Amino acid sequence: MTDTATRSGPMLAADGRPLKKSLHRALRRQKLRALMLIAPLLLFILITFIFPIGDMLFRSVQNDIVSQTLPRTVVALDDWDYESNEAPDDPVYEALARDFSIAAAQKIHSRLGSRLNYENTGMASLFRKSGRGVEDIGETVHDALEDLAGDSTEPENMAAFMGSDEWIAELEAWTAADDGSRAPPYLPDPAVVAALPQTAELYASYAGVVRRDDDSPLKEDVFPIVFHVMAQDLAAADTATLAALDGPGGLDLVAAKEMLATLERPTAKAAFLDIDDDWADVGVWGTIKAFSSPYTAGYFLAAADLSLTPTGVEAAPEDERIYRTLFLRTLMMSLTITFSCILLGYPVAWLLANLPLRTANVLMILVLLPFWTSLLVRTSSWKVLLQQQGVINDTLVWIGLVADGNRLALINNATGTIIAMTHILLPFMILPLYSVMKTINPSYLRAAKSLGATDWTAFWRVYFPNSVPGIGAGSILVFILAIGYYITPEIVGGTKGVFISNRIAYHISSSLNWGLAAALGSILLALVLVLYWIYDRMVGIDNVKLGG
Repeated sequence: MTDTATRSGPMLAADGRPLKKSLHRALRRQKLRALMLIAPLLLFILITFIFPIGDMLFRSVQNDIVSQTLPRTVVALDDWDYESNEAPDDPVYEALARDFSIAAAQKIHSRLGSRLNYENTGMASLFRKSGRGVEDIGETVHDALEDLAGDSTEPENMAAFMGSDEWIAELEAWTAADDGSRAPPYLPDPAVVAALPQTAELYASYAGVVRRDDDSPLKEDVFPIVFHVMAQDLAAADTATLAALDGPGGLDLVAAKEMLATLERPTAKAAFLDIDDDWADVGVWGTIKAFSSPYTAGYFLAAADLSLTPTGVEAAPEDERIYRTLFLRTLMMSLTITFSCILLGYPVAWLLANLPLRTANVLMILVLLPFWTSLLVRTSSWKVLLQQQGVINDTLVWIGLVADGNRLALINNATGTIIAMTHILLPFMILPLYSVMKTINPSYLRAAKSLGATDWTAFWRVYFPNSVPGIGAGSILVFILAIGYYITPEIVGGTKGVFISNRIAYHISSSLNWGLAAALGSILLALVLVLYWIYDRMVGIDNVKLGG
């Protein structure tokens, strides 16, 4: 009975554990070891391929520079109607003055101008000019307060007035320590916040800028815009509330309120119009409002020769519609290059596959020889060969095929790009074809001929179908390489033979419009994936072989 019960229990491994659990444990260890082996490669792919593509896709819709640089202005523009064809009211200019003063102090206003200049030409220069002039807004109030109480505008007195006792103590301790750390974050005086809320809010922005620059609010001059806003707060504040506060540097806030009430000072709108009349242009404000969202479809619209305007999506001017043409040209020329590689590479691969091994190896060295030469050197060589006074034209003239006055235009056009890229990408077609052709049994052709087939019929009905997987592998390889090529079209393509990749490189390195470059790259990636899917549906990716 005992032996029967033991035999009917779970089967045990040598270590006494149930065999099923031991097998599962061993399988987990095996999978873990396999994962550890591929972990470095997986990490490399994530860092160098997946993450950059993800960052590119995100940049194509990212547009937070407007809302981060002009947060108050963006909120104030919500109530403004572009179709009214009138510039915004004073509150929008007041918000712009505050945002612009902070941005100019951080030197980021020019970056915003460059971003908006992609949408509305001239905004870059407008923002640079305004960055220099915005410092004058508030100077009138600043000087008047100095006349009333000489030390009232000094940084240390303003800090003592605007900040809490705790913050001032922390600032003094930080100054004494001089350990290279940043100043303590601003802590406002609750009484000042209650009496002068807008001033406290803007002073907090000033203190934040000074802190990020590793400076001290006790030493750095307060932005003039703070005094401009203080005048507005003093005008709105209750006299009794102001009387209970000790102003900066002994300033009598009630007296300051009365003095500023009679002081002639320009409004923010007048100040900006004095800097540049373009601030009255509704197109400028419409551009700011249209691109105030943290995310935008503007880059993708621009990549499709469209534009995002305050009234909606519109077609770009006819003389600026280049991207659809570039995408179509890239697609057609890549297909032409792929087809050319098939025509030239198939006979070479067939010859290599059917010659004696020693002879085939020598010829294979000639196929691989271009890989030992720099791509730049090979492309530059074609520039020498294809030019009108180059070797090819000279040869054609010498043998009489072309008149000396009618030399062929083989460079700086699509013809030059196709010739040079076909030569460069030809090995990528030959090698997959050769590897597949080597696996085709010669007896298939002999059997077909013994059944009465001609040489052409045997090739077309027997040999060619067996080589199609090699054509598929080579075509995918050549097409994907061709559609993203940059160096060769740039050197030999001129204006008629460049690809969309050349325009992407231009926006990355020259115009610095990374958002548009990312959108163009994303569309190109989507185009390749769609074509790959179509190929899979029509031919089947499982039929692609590299030999074996």
